[in-house]
Amino acid sequence: MSTPPPPKRQWSWRSQAFRGLVYQILAILVLVLAMGYLMSNTFANMRARGIQSGFDFFLQPAGFGIGESLIEFDSSQSYLMAYVIGLTNTLRVALVGLVLATLLGTLIGIGRLTKNTLVKSLCASYVEVTRNIPLLLQLFMWYFAMTELLPPIESPLKPLAGVFFSKNGLQYPLPVWEPGHWGTLIGLCVGIGAWKFWSRHVKQHFEATGYTKPSFLPGLGLFVLFGVIGWLIGGAPSEIDIPEVTEINVVGGGSVTPEYLTLLIGLTVYTSGYIAEVVRAGIQSVSFGQHEAAVALGLKRTQELRLIQLPQAMRVIIPPLTSQYLNLIKNSSLAVAVGYPDLVSISSTALNQTGRAIECIALVMLIYLSLSLLTSALMNIYNRRVRIKDR
Repeated sequence: MSTPPPPKRQWSWRSQAFRGLVYQILAILVLVLAMGYLMSNTFANMRARGIQSGFDFFLQPAGFGIGESLIEFDSSQSYLMAYVIGLTNTLRVALVGLVLATLLGTLIGIGRLTKNTLVKSLCASYVEVTRNIPLLLQLFMWYFAMTELLPPIESPLKPLAGVFFSKNGLQYPLPVWEPGHWGTLIGLCVGIGAWKFWSRHVKQHFEATGYTKPSFLPGLGLFVLFGVIGWLIGGAPSEIDIPEVTEINVVGGGSVTPEYLTLLIGLTVYTSGYIAEVVRAGIQSVSFGQHEAAVALGLKRTQELRLIQLPQAMRVIIPPLTSQYLNLIKNSSLAVAVGYPDLVSISSTALNQTGRAIECIALVMLIYLSLSLLTSALMNIYNRRVRIKDR
């Protein structure tokens, strides 16, 4: 049986598709003209009042310092570099927050479905408390705990050897970078590939025989093994910068400030409550017959979650999870409330110094829009990979 020819596009006003295309083009033209008129009127009024405009100030010296950054910065560098520092600080807290909130939210969401009454009640209480207290108030609470309840820098807490925790933040040992560490990084990358290959082998073996092999521990072992091999090939660099307590402060090693910890903990705790509900709802959306089938196969509860329920629940989890990721990235702009130098904080300083309000605000909006669209695109790609395909 021959397939029918594809329908021809009709460029006629009687065609609904053609009319829809025309309406969309007209709507875009009206929107562009309206925006052009508003911007032209705005710049004309600014010129009439002697207000400067434009992005030429980006190349001028910033004239202010930044208290915390991954890249060294001084006041003689340009505003553009200051914005780059602000963006890196935003990504620094947002990316770590996404990982921690996902792990914590998943554990809390699974805990809400356990038969243990104590664990179930604690997880439910955690969700209700974190979701019903505004994030800004939670940030103030964590900042008060960091700056008032912790001991002074002269007598810090020492939870682990070489780790110090005080009002000055968290200081920890940090490996000194040497060229030999490139071998370690290459080995870890190879280990990730070996872990993925083993996980795929375990999945294929389960689909073919119905029997499961250990996946996590052997994969983790391969990851560590190849990392150690790469470290040995690179010459086994082992120099570590360990912080030391002096009479007035802690010197050496790596450190993070109380402002960074406040924002990271606040975003993680607040967002994990919402992610927990997303995970719980996703798992409960899987039909009860799948649970009965897992019991009939003799699978453990962890195997049932990992092999049966979570893969099917992902099609329900991913869309609302994407929204929570976007919320976390945008909520990181509350860093200005606790003094963390993120993108919004640095942009506010640049605005006050230059008076270029439209330019500074527009750039921040563009950056957050780009981050949100990139996050949505990546999550949509992942959603297409994990969705259940009809056969």
